[in-house]
Amino acid sequence: MTYTLAELCITAAAEAWRGNGEVLASGIGLIPRLGASLAKATFAPELMMTDGEAYLVEEPVPVGKRGGYVPKAEGWMPYARVFDVVYRGHRHAMTGPVQIDRYGQQNISFVGKDAKKPKAMLLGVRGIPGNTANHINSMFVPNHSTRVFVEGEVDMVSGVGHNAARFTDGRSDRFLDLRLIVTDLAVLDFLGTNKAIRVRHLHPGISFEQVQAATGFPLEGKATATQTPAPTAEQLEVIRTVLDPHNIRATAFKDDPPGDRREAA
Repeated sequence: MTYTLAELCITAAAEAWRGNGEVLASGIGLIPRLGASLAKATFAPELMMTDGEAYLVEEPVPVGKRGGYVPKAEGWMPYARVFDVVYRGHRHAMTGPVQIDRYGQQNISFVGKDAKKPKAMLLGVRGIPGNTANHINSMFVPNHSTRVFVEGEVDMVSGVGHNAARFTDGRSDRFLDLRLIVTDLAVLDFLGTNKAIRVRHLHPGISFEQVQAATGFPLEGKATATQTPAPTAEQLEVIRTVLDPHNIRATAFKDDPPGDRREAA
């Protein structure tokens, strides 16, 4: 069965929530949201998920026009209560940083080395410091490049990573829990030396050398990386008919390429 790159990334993202237990699954952006939804709809029904407003729902809410669909509320989750969940550590968010460095520090604030005269002003740190300090985090990067995976340190450390130089005066990263990074080329984790980023899976048709060339720091995992598992027929059925019946996922990547890049050769 053929599948698109978007569908491959959705199923890869879903794996971030496998075995998490009853936590609030927050997928920020289209692919992360569909990944969290796929996890809840298939192998992790215990995940908590909101309707984006004020309620927990018993099943994922489809993206796009809902027609006659009405979200199935099963609990009260107003904005203030989300923070109770965050500070207890009962959340796993997948976000989309603009920059990531070798040890997983994230930047969503500004680009440029001079904070007083940035090249580009972004969101500011927002909730990323509290998120990374309090609960599980993963990331999604739609365009794997050296502009995102930067050499040295990110321009502005918005999210905490495993950079030992930042943990002084008795501070520790022992409670920091970074899981996966899903990109258009690969799936990465933090099981490298000193919790550095490592290649876990290579998407079909992508080589380790291609991923390394698109990364600003040395990657580990060449000898151990396996191919990203293809979506199953069941997963594709759920994605296409239940979670995203209007195929909004086709807008995630330019020209909606196939999941196996060899098919485009």
